[in-house]
Amino acid sequence: MVSARFGQIVEPYRCCTILKETKMRISRSTGYALLAVGYLAQHQKQRIILSQDISKKYNIPLEYLLKILQQLVKANILRSKRGPRGGFSLARPIKKISLLQVIEAVDGPMVSQLDLAEHARGERFAAKVEQTYSRALAQARAVFDKAKVGDLLG
Repeated sequence: MVSARFGQIVEPYRCCTILKETKMRISRSTGYALLAVGYLAQHQKQRIILSQDISKKYNIPLEYLLKILQQLVKANILRSKRGPRGGFSLARPIKKISLLQVIEAVDGPMVSQLDLAEHARGERFAAKVEQTYSRALAQARAVFDKAKVGDLLG
């Protein structure tokens, strides 16, 4: 494939790889994590919530949910209590838990991996696209960070 503007030959598979890396998506696991944190926030007066309750409420496979909940425990968003009276609770006040924290606990850091300038050998256009993408990602991070679980209830 020949680029009309730059007159360079670009391998099609390489373009597809670059475009795949630019997608901002939230995984199903993160969606389930957000639902679980929301459920725990809505029922925080109960102190300890059974994972089975969350699983049944949102039709999430229990084993899958447990793995997600453990990631949230590692990120200090949730606490877990073992035993017959065990379950999960929020580790912090709902006004101090952001959507960004939940997203990054499950999917990892929201960072730019575009690297267009590297692929395009430092072309000015590629550098500007990468800068624009980085600004957009920073804005998305800021929106998710500002959105606290407590503000989104009711």
